[in-house]
Amino acid sequence: MKTVSKTSKALLLAATLAVPATGAFAQQVTDSSANGVLATVNADRLPSRAEMTEGPEVEGIISARSGDRMQVTASDGTRTVITIDDETEIKSKGGFLGLSSKERAASSLFNGLPVKVKTMQYANVLVADEIRFSNDDLETAAMIFNGTDQRFAQNEAATEALRGRMGDIDKYNIKSTTNVYFDTGRWNLSPEAEAELCTAASQAESMDNALLLVVGYTDADGSQDYNQELSEKRAGRVVNYLQQACGWKPYRMLTPTGMSEADPAADNETEYGKAQNRRVAVNVLVSKGLDGL
Repeated sequence: MKTVSKTSKALLLAATLAVPATGAFAQQVTDSSANGVLATVNADRLPSRAEMTEGPEVEGIISARSGDRMQVTASDGTRTVITIDDETEIKSKGGFLGLSSKERAASSLFNGLPVKVKTMQYANVLVADEIRFSNDDLETAAMIFNGTDQRFAQNEAATEALRGRMGDIDKYNIKSTTNVYFDTGRWNLSPEAEAELCTAASQAESMDNALLLVVGYTDADGSQDYNQELSEKRAGRVVNYLQQACGWKPYRMLTPTGMSEADPAADNETEYGKAQNRRVAVNVLVSKGLDGL
């Protein structure tokens, strides 16, 4: 049984509930001794690591994300905006949970996670060379982020916990939603679904600061445990395809979620309704604090 100190949990909660970054993402680097804020701009094209110099090591809690940038707030209140690119190594002590390590790493950089970041610097841009966090911190941050202190309790409690995982959705504007559908008990994608996913990714790519949230669902047939696992497999399959075939960057993906048979789109009493409920929703989100920037 894991325990989390009240101080650590309070700090994580404060970071999770923090107001999303605003102008800090667009500012140049400033002297931290003058105003306690260190921010960077995001370069259109970053040079190779060989052309960069070693930057500072940043330690703190992720307090905001915007596309390929994250803001890390230190214990003294200093805020540092860091760019993440394809060469950034994201590591967790003890390995990764759930999805494969690469997918889990990129999708787990959400608000409230304590991190240590080794950076490289080019002009006014700080680039993450290595991001480290512990699995214990990841689990605690995930519980707070998802709005529940336990993962999938039994039966009725499970549904409420699953709904809790969507609790932070009101921090974002939903720009669009694409649904893809599945056969009974299956999680493989049809050619039609594959085409729709790449179309959705292409449209999202044209939006500034867009992130994707992938949510899997099932119909009401089967047990709660079976449907939970099936909904997660469907979400995971969609995430894999978006990243591997459609070119969506992992660091622009929020943690995927399986919602089992919760939030049905149609009546589960008919075959047509069940077919509408065997779906994965791909939501294009933009943080309310960044929408329109």
